[in-house]
Amino acid sequence: MKNLRLLRESHKMSQQKFADQFGQLAQSQIQNYEKGTYESDIATLKQFSDFFDTSVDFLIGRTDVKQKIEPVSEYALNKVEKKLIDLYRRLLPKQRCKLSLFLDSFCDD
Repeated sequence: MKNLRLLRESHKMSQQKFADQFGQLAQSQIQNYEKGTYESDIATLKQFSDFFDTSVDFLIGRTDVKQKIEPVSEYALNKVEKKLIDLYRRLLPKQRCKLSLFLDSFCDD
């Protein structure tokens, strides 16, 4: 868990104090998670993400975005707009970036 130590230290908590928050965990388990010696189970990851109000993806280093991902409310979209969003979501990150630059070229700033 790449960012567990970062979050724990930003809350000024020792490994022992952090482990005590969860009752069933020992300081050595926290140390092993932070070093990458052991991987935690999904339930523990969820507990850690709830405790720090972050996403599991941030804990394991899949994203640099600390805040939890909130559900997106549906907008009143027509069929064409929905299709465009579906197509956009299928793009790779590099393709999304290129499309964004292309669309920006149409906007007057």
